[in-house]
Amino acid sequence: MHHNGETFDRYDSADYVNMFDDVVSFLEAFIDEADDDPRMIAHALGVVARSQNFSAIAQRAGMSGEGLYEALSSDDSPTLSTVIQAAHALEFRLRLEGIA
Repeated sequence: MHHNGETFDRYDSADYVNMFDDVVSFLEAFIDEADDDPRMIAHALGVVARSQNFSAIAQRAGMSGEGLYEALSSDDSPTLSTVIQAAHALEFRLRLEGIA
């Protein structure tokens, strides 16, 4: 996109995560806003994975890069096992907390 002679790249939230000091805070905030929607949780994990070495994360998750990308960016609801695999590959684990 061109505007006044400047060039703007397509916005990618993964670029934003690279600037984020605390990825955990990003995920917590995103997931809170997502109201526990599995697609949004998967999307947040995908954003973090893209901000890092995606192919290495896919390998740690035991998936192909394409498989992980599809699992975390699909319109279908991801399975809990896919979300857990991706979280573990990113060195996170899911936790449940009581709703007050």
